[in-house]
Amino acid sequence: MINKTTQVALGSISGFLAFGFGSGLAPKAPGTWGTLAAIPFLFLWQYFPWQAYLVMLAVTFTAGIYICQSVTNKLGVHDHGGIVWDEFVGLWLTFFMVELTWQSILIGFVLFRVFDILKPFPIKWLDSKVKGGFGIMIDDVLAGVFAAVILHILMAYIL
Repeated sequence: MINKTTQVALGSISGFLAFGFGSGLAPKAPGTWGTLAAIPFLFLWQYFPWQAYLVMLAVTFTAGIYICQSVTNKLGVHDHGGIVWDEFVGLWLTFFMVELTWQSILIGFVLFRVFDILKPFPIKWLDSKVKGGFGIMIDDVLAGVFAAVILHILMAYIL
């Protein structure tokens, strides 16, 4: 028997995207699995000029608001743990204008996950106060900004 979450995740395009092509269905640490599933796309995005990369981020963020809200409505749960489209966009933001090496990918992944999990101010505040699809997306976008800043500093001075 397929449960409601799996039905929503696999039953529509918005569900399939929100659940990160199924990665959000992982029984443990779906956010981490979703973040891992976002990594292969970096190898495509790296060929985009920075302006096109920004447009891609704006489009995926904006679409994410709708996608996450749609799935939230279907599940009746705000920010279900399996919704990982926000992790996809947050990770992609982390790697804006970053040369992809195994070191940068590893460090960027860890930085993003740390900020997404620990939610330092103002991420935690946004997460608790802003609801709906925008609320689901914005805390991970901000985690991506924090991770990107630190990753850029590390890339410039250490790596």
